[in-house]
Amino acid sequence: MNIFKLIIDASLVVQLVLLILIFFSVFSWAVIFFKRKTLKTASFQSQKFLKVFRRSSDLSEVNKASKIYRASPVAALFQAGYKELAHLTKSNQGILPQDGLESINRALARASNQQISKLEAMMSFLATTGSATPFIGLFGTVWGIMNAFLNIEVQRSASLVTVAPGIAEALIATALGLFAAIPAVIAYNYYLHRIKDISTEIEDFSLEFLSIAERLYGS
Repeated sequence: MNIFKLIIDASLVVQLVLLILIFFSVFSWAVIFFKRKTLKTASFQSQKFLKVFRRSSDLSEVNKASKIYRASPVAALFQAGYKELAHLTKSNQGILPQDGLESINRALARASNQQISKLEAMMSFLATTGSATPFIGLFGTVWGIMNAFLNIEVQRSASLVTVAPGIAEALIATALGLFAAIPAVIAYNYYLHRIKDISTEIEDFSLEFLSIAERLYGS
């Protein structure tokens, strides 16, 4: 039995369901590869930047290095913290004012939220694909089976030759729904774990930066 012939001969509703599922599948794979590259680059560049940060005692040199690692969330966090630190110390003779650490902490928190939002971009689509496509496929299956039974009434025959094509086109919708959902769910859970790891790294770096700022510029 030719699958492509079944799809061509399927009802308009089933064809529309299959088209929607193909869109979800293709786009979710594009998101999967995009997120893989994005998170891998972010993690790699963050590790590189952290080596520079912990090796150097001159924050101005670290600031120059941070501009090289543009994909690193930690480097972006450093730039936000360093900018606030430079602003506060410049207006206070090179020393942090009394509420300086709180100001830096707020700047780091804003930058942290921005970076985490960037890391989570497109994750909602994977979640939607994983949860919605099985039900979309199920709808196509139910519709196809309903048409198969209607075909029995029209042809007044319940033979396998009459029923099989309708059942087959119905099951294609289920199969395609699962084909779209399974990779999306696996990728979503894996990337969510990776993002949590990077988020923890960001939080740890914020504390480390505040500690260094207090030690170097505290009154």
